[in-house]
Amino acid sequence: MPSSEKQNTGRKGEELAVAYLESKGYTILERNYFFERSEVDLVAYEGQKIIFVEVKTRTGDGYGAPEDSITDQKRRNIFKASEAWLYERKMDGAPVRFDVISIRDTKQSAPDIKHFEGAFWYQD
Repeated sequence: MPSSEKQNTGRKGEELAVAYLESKGYTILERNYFFERSEVDLVAYEGQKIIFVEVKTRTGDGYGAPEDSITDQKRRNIFKASEAWLYERKMDGAPVRFDVISIRDTKQSAPDIKHFEGAFWYQD
């Protein structure tokens, strides 16, 4: 998939994820937060917790489930960005959760959205 097509798929997936989370009562605090070379796709607030959300979107089944593509290195990058986000806002120690939203958008039916709450936990 060419880079621009991949970016468009990612943007569409993030739009779907935002709409999904907002429909569930989450407040979106930030999108695409970068710290150095690390990124968090979405930062949300729900039930007294800050939720850091990784969104993975696929348009086909050739590479497996979207959520399976989150590597240990990706998790470390999310942790690094989440720490910076909390530090910048003087929220160190706030309760947090790390979620994954997996989207299959094959264009032949409505997108299949799966939300994995607490998909992974912070590790040093």
